[in-house]
Amino acid sequence: MTTIADVAARAGVSIRTVSRVLNRSPLVNAATRDQVEAVVAELQFRPSARARGLATGRSFLLGLVHNDRNALVLDPLQRGIVGAAAARGYELVVHPVAPGDGDPVADVLDFAGRSRVDGVVVVPPISGIAGMAEALSEAGVPAVALSSVALSGYGAVLVSDERGAARAVADHLAALGHRRIALLSGPASAASARERRAGFIAGLDDHGLTLRHEAEGDYGFDSGVAAATRLLQATPRPTAIFAGNDVMAAAVLKVAASLAIDVPGDLSVIGFDGSILAQMLTPALTTVHRPIADMAGAITTRLIDRIEGAADDSPLTAALSLSVGGSCGPVRRG
Repeated sequence: MTTIADVAARAGVSIRTVSRVLNRSPLVNAATRDQVEAVVAELQFRPSARARGLATGRSFLLGLVHNDRNALVLDPLQRGIVGAAAARGYELVVHPVAPGDGDPVADVLDFAGRSRVDGVVVVPPISGIAGMAEALSEAGVPAVALSSVALSGYGAVLVSDERGAARAVADHLAALGHRRIALLSGPASAASARERRAGFIAGLDDHGLTLRHEAEGDYGFDSGVAAATRLLQATPRPTAIFAGNDVMAAAVLKVAASLAIDVPGDLSVIGFDGSILAQMLTPALTTVHRPIADMAGAITTRLIDRIEGAADDSPLTAALSLSVGGSCGPVRRG
């Protein structure tokens, strides 16, 4: 097994210099760093996590704090974080939080202390809980966040313009000639749902349109079925439904099929998230694509930079786009 001493001997430097390179110390000049890293790659050396921890006083663990039951979001989120973390020698510890169960701020602080993570990535809705960012900062825990709205107190926040993306959905439906348009929104308690709703209504208003019908779900499939059933039993029935996420959009398609409503001939359906589910449905779902894995990777890199003393304060944003599938088409006349 290759040791740090083998790397030092091959590179012609001291073991301390190799250690500094591995731990990204600024005390090593660029030429020496390149030389050592080349030998590390050549010998396929993998430093001991225990040894790195003893040398730096860090655990090389990152925490993901979330309360998202949607595996279609959690999977790319975790893959994005793990990819960025592994590239820098860190591992991931996942901690789900239930906002309605006890004190979520105390829960997250307890997790951070118990697990000895070097920093945490906090995602909605936990990232928006009042006092969360300030408590982590006071406890000396580096923290970054994903959000659909601007947040203060975190070391960095990546904000995705979900309001603007929902506005583009309204533009798309208006261009297709739809006038009887309904919204199946997410829970009003979630900032993301409020942003998507506000953007969609503003977009309709741009075209002189208003919502004909509206129902609220909890981003889950069962609530989507119940809400879609109410919307599709309305008179006159909507010709288009914008659902707050892909899971609830899938529920709309299921209810439409049970009522023999043709999609997209008699009903257009649009979701939000751009998850793998969109391509698995028939017809393929038109949806707002969020590059969740890329977003997670970018915010994780920013967190590690802060942990390692290389803070970057430049803004972080994500480009959301409408991915057009077969579930959406022109309004049928006559």
